[in-house]
Amino acid sequence: MATKTPTAPKNRTTPKRLWLEAAAAPAGTSPLTLTGTAEITAIAAGADAEKALPRFKMLAYTGGAMRVAGWRHPVVLDLAGLSVPSQNRPIRFSHDPAAGVGHTDAIRVEGGQLVATGVISRDTAIAREVVASSRNGFPWQASVGASVEEFEFIRESQKAIVNGLEFSGPINVVRKATLGEISFVDLGADGRTSASIAAQHGSGGGGAQVGGDVEPASGASAAGLRAEALAETNRIAAVRKICAGKHLDIEAQAIRDGWDATRTELEVLRASRPTAPAIHASDTSITSEVLEAACFQSAKLEGVEKICSAQALEVAAKRFQSGLGLQELLIEAAIANGYTGRTFRDSRRVLEAAFGRGIEAGMTIIDVGGILSNVANKFLLEGFFSVERVWRSICAVRNVSDFKTVTSYRLVGKDQYEQVAPGGELKHGTLGEETYSNKADTYGLMLSIDRRDIINDDLGAITTVPRKLGRGSGLKINDVFWTAFMNNAAFFSVGNKNFISGADTALGIDGLTKGEVSFMDLVDSDGKPTGVMPSILLVPTALSAVGTQLYKSVEMRDTTANTKFPVANPHQGKFRIEVSRYLSNALYTGFSAKAWYLLADPSDLPVVEMAFLNGQEAPTIETSDADFSQLGVRMRGYHDFGVALQDPRGGVKSKGEV
Repeated sequence: MATKTPTAPKNRTTPKRLWLEAAAAPAGTSPLTLTGTAEITAIAAGADAEKALPRFKMLAYTGGAMRVAGWRHPVVLDLAGLSVPSQNRPIRFSHDPAAGVGHTDAIRVEGGQLVATGVISRDTAIAREVVASSRNGFPWQASVGASVEEFEFIRESQKAIVNGLEFSGPINVVRKATLGEISFVDLGADGRTSASIAAQHGSGGGGAQVGGDVEPASGASAAGLRAEALAETNRIAAVRKICAGKHLDIEAQAIRDGWDATRTELEVLRASRPTAPAIHASDTSITSEVLEAACFQSAKLEGVEKICSAQALEVAAKRFQSGLGLQELLIEAAIANGYTGRTFRDSRRVLEAAFGRGIEAGMTIIDVGGILSNVANKFLLEGFFSVERVWRSICAVRNVSDFKTVTSYRLVGKDQYEQVAPGGELKHGTLGEETYSNKADTYGLMLSIDRRDIINDDLGAITTVPRKLGRGSGLKINDVFWTAFMNNAAFFSVGNKNFISGADTALGIDGLTKGEVSFMDLVDSDGKPTGVMPSILLVPTALSAVGTQLYKSVEMRDTTANTKFPVANPHQGKFRIEVSRYLSNALYTGFSAKAWYLLADPSDLPVVEMAFLNGQEAPTIETSDADFSQLGVRMRGYHDFGVALQDPRGGVKSKGEV
């Protein structure tokens, strides 16, 4: 946060190695387990066996809690903070560098889970064993190796939303980690992960498929097998007839991958096109990832090497040396999807082909909508995090599943232990009668990249527009949050004993001392001390320097002649300073350049709470081509959140003046 004084991360430690392997949850917690499954598509012996490699798919991590060796409490890997250096990561057996199996070609986070696909590319004994054992039905499991760079310990009384799930402490949340490799393992710690392999029939190079609904050979009739064999023979004959001995590569791939006559004919037509202009040279393979990398490079996005694979970046840099324009992006996608033109003259047809409209299902090669959404999302977040985020440091965060009002019960004065009678019977505790409510609402905005941007070939449009949407979301959160927080005359009041005023409440050693005493004197509904300590000093911009002095300075001197003044600062290092420009803005009810607040840690006793639908704290952006009445691309950003004041005993407000 721009105004936050840098401090050492709370409850965090230095990097260490972490083997993320499945384990049962510890006693007394919800049964959360990591289920890693591995699917292998093996290639049967035949003419194409040397060219093709077995493929696999792994559900490497489900987003849940794990028991990990060397960690006292369960561990959750925050997939939002997982760095994937490259889409090509090694696949090993039991994390042994000497036991190579293959490599990944795609690693994605889908629905709060880590999914990887790739090929069995190593020529080792263990690689051959993995494939052979899979054919025999052995249930391989998956295990992820990652280096931990930063983790947070969630205490027993706290909760955390990670990967869209809610976890209760004590638990370790790995906030930042770098993926190293993924391994096949024969037995995970929970023993409940599985994978299966089912043989396919027919002579057409199909090999084997994991988890399919294929009937085993023993249950198939001879007539059925003959019919399948005949259909496969006819398919291969049709493929060879279309290729006519002129497109041997296409013929081999069509036979190997099970293409029908329509798909084969389309590929032959594409291969028969005249040689493309220089910008469409065929010396590189244009994929969605390459086009994304080219967009990031052209827009000079920082940290692009952490987003795209090294191979995609290299191809994009070579292929689009002078940068990728918006027209070129759309034409590349349109051509890959069957568009036969080479210019942007018929812009409507280019857009239709680029977005896959009118193209047979399953024939779209490049999803330009997905490319635009992925690129836009990076710049959306850049804009979102560019505005003030002090609100995140002083509020509690709640995960809600719908837009209904949710109610919280505060256990103040009702959660003390009672003496146990000689018989050993424990008394039942009760929820307090104090309730606090909150609800999420939807906020959004739609912007468009119109025909002029496309004709002008302005790639900046797909970076500028999402930046504006992201910044707009960040500003809206601030506006809603501070409107609710600052309209607090009834919340911070003399009646609640959490409001002080007078000349001696101006921010300084004496004023801060008075605020601290007022906070410490707050009591629960039974008149007993709350037991909560203040930890945050929230000030407007005019008091930023004084607040920083009180937090950092060891001494505070008064140079007035003949004045006795102690030089020691009793508040040094006590209260973390947070500065918000909204507190003194005249457009908000309750604004003041002199008022300041002393607040508890929001995880202990929050004065304000933010609610996010499904735990999604960042906005969502979606992209599509415009409707018939418009020519262009539309982008919409939306965010589901709500804010409400909570417990008045979580803070004290000082007027700072009479």
